Amino acid sequence: MRRDVNDAEEAALLGLAPVPPPATERYGSHPSQVIDLYGPGELSGAPLVAVLHGGFWREAYDRAHLSPLAAALADGHGLRVALVEYRRVGGGGGWPGTFEDVERALAQLAGLGEVRALMGHSAGGHLALWAAARGLVRGTVVAVAPVADLGRAHELGLSGGAVAELLGGPGEVAGRLPEADPVRLPPPDPTAVTVRLLHGTEDADVSVELSRRYAAATGAHLTELPGTGHYAPVTPGTAAFARLTGAL
Repeated sequence: MRRDVNDAEEAALLGLAPVPPPATERYGSHPSQVIDLYGPGELSGAPLVAVLHGGFWREAYDRAHLSPLAAALADGHGLRVALVEYRRVGGGGGWPGTFEDVERALAQLAGLGEVRALMGHSAGGHLALWAAARGLVRGTVVAVAPVADLGRAHELGLSGGAVAELLGGPGEVAGRLPEADPVRLPPPDPTAVTVRLLHGTEDADVSVELSRRYAAATGAHLTELPGTGHYAPVTPGTAAFARLTGAL
């Protein structure tokens, strides 16, 4: 059941045509150190939302599949949207490069105005929660189907050992979890950040168990989406996407 739900949702998301950004900024010299900008300009006063895509931190998956989401948030909701690319495993990323890129990208976006919300999906949800714990963002953080507990994800062998790949190999996991795992870091400052989690109960790629564990450890608000898999919340036009826009 869960795999069928996920497969159908994935096909629906990937079947959408990528939406080219009106503008792109660089925050470093690597080809992946770029931010695509959607929506009104800086002088519009529209809220700025940063988006981190998923793909288990691997080079094979880039930001293009979330470009329809970025365009929908900009065109349908009047937001300024910054879709962040970052170095990934197999393309110069992993520990610590991927984490450094998130920090650098958010610092650059601060120059375009205060980031009012940070949204991340799947592996991007992990990075959003990590950024919140590190005090790199203020306002609202929405983590959608996040890999919110790296240690448990590693125990489960998520996506064929994706956590070990991210952290530099199986022998490095234990030593790096205290710095990389949101559930092991101090909870985000509640006076500066409101953390919301959305997770489908039928998610076959990232079990809702991980979000439940994070919410129990930190007090973050978790909304479970019955009958929903991994991709519907980031697919414009779905009921789950409406829940995401409400959270933002």
